[in-house]
Amino acid sequence: MKKSTLALAVAAALTGFGSFAYADTTLYGSARVSIDYSDPNSNNFDKNSPDSNWDVYNNSSRLGVRGEEDLGGGLAAIYQYEFGVDVTEGGNFNGNRPKWVGLKGASWGSVTVGTQWTPYYNVIGIGDIFNSSRVFNSTNSFAASTTTSPVLNTYLGNTFGLRMDNSLIYTSPNWSGFGVQAMLVMNGTCPPNDPQTTSELCKADSSNKLPANLSNGVDMWNISASYKNGPFFAGATYMALDGDSFKTTLPSGQTLSSVPAWDGDQWGLAFGYNSGPFAVSFAYENGDLNTVYSGTSQNYYLTGQYTFGNNIIRASYGYLAPDDSWIWLTSGPGAVRLEQGDLNNYAIGYQYNFSKRTRVWAEYMGTSANGDFYGDLGVLSLGTRVDF
Repeated sequence: MKKSTLALAVAAALTGFGSFAYADTTLYGSARVSIDYSDPNSNNFDKNSPDSNWDVYNNSSRLGVRGEEDLGGGLAAIYQYEFGVDVTEGGNFNGNRPKWVGLKGASWGSVTVGTQWTPYYNVIGIGDIFNSSRVFNSTNSFAASTTTSPVLNTYLGNTFGLRMDNSLIYTSPNWSGFGVQAMLVMNGTCPPNDPQTTSELCKADSSNKLPANLSNGVDMWNISASYKNGPFFAGATYMALDGDSFKTTLPSGQTLSSVPAWDGDQWGLAFGYNSGPFAVSFAYENGDLNTVYSGTSQNYYLTGQYTFGNNIIRASYGYLAPDDSWIWLTSGPGAVRLEQGDLNNYAIGYQYNFSKRTRVWAEYMGTSANGDFYGDLGVLSLGTRVDF
């Protein structure tokens, strides 16, 4: 059965059997599963150090449909509807994977609305080269770092720099290698409409969605500009939230800040070179729109890749550091001051391609942590991926 025919059958099953005028639709997917060995060593102040463990791990497997309809005069309707699929534990059709619809013009670019990859990721994500979804990520939050297992924190765009729902994006055409993107996120309100504390924000969850109640208008905006010419890539991006600061001033004069900073901003630069068997990239991030640290922090991330035949070897190194080494964790007479500390992240990997659609990999990733919040971690990932 052709992909387009199967996609229509899936669409009919999801929406019923009414009369529809279908565009050219393609069904696609990717199954990505690994066997991971994790060796955590926590140095946070609670001294929570979980045991080493084996796990059959899902690496962002997905299933989706996408398509385009020619409307004439250089105008086309475009869409994508993608679900996260957990092939290890049955958690199907989950996560805020891309789901959007829009219009595209040959001369002016495109406008799309829905849940979408951010312009921020489309620049900094040049360093997202490994198969394991653990590598280019920051799955932990600052607030939970004292009570959960150590995790890898390699990407300061972990909170608002991946995919955003309730978003409107303009993407320019390609002007001899130059391109720009602009995103607006409007997430609405819910009671109470004028929150005084972070606990009154709502509609936030673990899938990187922006809370409601930040503002009465545009809650977040993100812009980017990039240039790609032959083997060279360069990009810059900036994102900001339009919310309250939710800061508390202690009698000592110290300030307790929310994490992330709901009125903060973050920017990044990325550069890449890909020629023949060699590929390298470097990215820099700076800001407080993340849950890795309290306050402004920086991230330096370098990757390299070499391809020979059906084989690919990869390596990366990242360094994260906060501006404020010492912070106050609580207020009151028993206020606790802790050291945030820096993080050194590294990864190496080998991939063998059986075909254009099927591969296997062996990757090792780890983090070396200083300070009172994060712990050391090493993870070995042995996996396979099949695309269709």
